[in-house]
Amino acid sequence: MIDFFEHIPSYYRTVILVAGLVLLWIIEGVIPRLQFRGDKYRHAGTNLFFTLTTAIVNLGFAFLIVKASEWTTEKQFGLLYLLRLPVWLHAVLAIMMMDFIGAYLVHYIQHKIAWMWHFHKIHHIDKAVDATTALRHHPVESVFRVVALFAAIAAMGVPIWMVMLYQSVSAFLSQFNHANIRLPYWADKGLSWIIVSPDMHKVHHSRHQPETDSNYANIFSIWDRLFGTFVSVKDTTSLKYGLDEYQDARYEQIGPLLKVPWEEAPEHDQQTSLQQ
Repeated sequence: MIDFFEHIPSYYRTVILVAGLVLLWIIEGVIPRLQFRGDKYRHAGTNLFFTLTTAIVNLGFAFLIVKASEWTTEKQFGLLYLLRLPVWLHAVLAIMMMDFIGAYLVHYIQHKIAWMWHFHKIHHIDKAVDATTALRHHPVESVFRVVALFAAIAAMGVPIWMVMLYQSVSAFLSQFNHANIRLPYWADKGLSWIIVSPDMHKVHHSRHQPETDSNYANIFSIWDRLFGTFVSVKDTTSLKYGLDEYQDARYEQIGPLLKVPWEEAPEHDQQTSLQQ
């Protein structure tokens, strides 16, 4: 496994991403949590555009991630190297810390700092959350996330194969927890004690702000439980997705979404942002 992920070709990672998306899209059609209203293919097209921009940003900054990982490995630098851990435990803790810093923490910060929220909110404008929503991030937000991952690698000390393993797992589980699928209540509830389940993450996309400002984690649900940001809603079919001030149909289009961070925010949004 170490050799595979240390030398994994880019197209393998693309295949993993696409295969996961296709699989979950099929499952969504069989056991949907909510019935999709509107043009599903147009919705997917918009979200896949942002998946592409995320991939381009990640590729553009890949050299920083690789260099940071190689340097920490060569110098044995980072908190995890101080502990002299067996490889398996180093890998588990490295994945957990990349998930904490590179996903949970940066996500939490974007909800709390107003100017960063303006870039993140295109992810929340989606009124029909499904697997394609997973990588619906403004290109500037994608930069935030790359920088956070870089910080995690530099601080913890993470070999490149662990980074590649983390990114593969993170991408699939992000698609999974955004997927519009209906799991049995006991199964979803059970999963949510370990990883972020679909119903757990659906709460984060609620229009109701106390619910929007919760459930930030991507892989491990422990972060929300540990830091008091976990919120459970028994009946997720009652949730309404999106943001109240962005219900206009034009916000289903790529151009308006790209411009959202620089638009003068409606009065309701300005008040909401100040509360973030």
